[in-house]
Amino acid sequence: MGHCCREPRGRHGADHRSPPTGPGWRMISSAILGGGIGARAWVLNAQVAHGYRRTDPERHLAALADGAGLRGAGVGLMTAADVSRPGRGRSGGAEAVATSGVSVRGWAASTAEGTRSPAGPGTINIVVAVPVAMSDAALVNAVATATEAKVQALLDLGYDCSGTPTDAVCVAARTLVPGDEVHAFAGPRSLWGARLAGAVHGAVREATPTP
Repeated sequence: MGHCCREPRGRHGADHRSPPTGPGWRMISSAILGGGIGARAWVLNAQVAHGYRRTDPERHLAALADGAGLRGAGVGLMTAADVSRPGRGRSGGAEAVATSGVSVRGWAASTAEGTRSPAGPGTINIVVAVPVAMSDAALVNAVATATEAKVQALLDLGYDCSGTPTDAVCVAARTLVPGDEVHAFAGPRSLWGARLAGAVHGAVREATPTP
């Protein structure tokens, strides 16, 4: 799901590609490139070096996408985790892919002061796709459900944390076709929210090393 690439010493190499690619997708994402809600044709999860110091990650991701032959609007994520070993999860038609590194982790509600500076590359990156159309509100709900499933997976593995400071998520749903149903809910007990949660939980568990 999506396109993963490494950038060793400034060069780019593709590892694999799978859906969602091509037209017919609406995505919501916290990504550096193509974040927000809108029509998107691809997802790129780019591996960069630990201690990444470029101050133009959006431009950098756009260049990597262009080099990979990705055209049109898409979503670009970054990570220092190994993109050649993603975790995958499936549940009732929902499919998720995650890359995960948890060397820097903690709880979201921390006593540490936040900063104004841009966050570095995401460490737990999640991409999940469902084969149905969702309302904007349901897409927002789906991000919350995916995040809950991520935290559950980390706790199940034995970690005492909610994630890392730079985690990112992308949820892809099909573009509405006349006559099709638009799903208005994606909470963990809704039909597609439950399936999405199961897929994300499985992907994060598989991608994350045991403590």
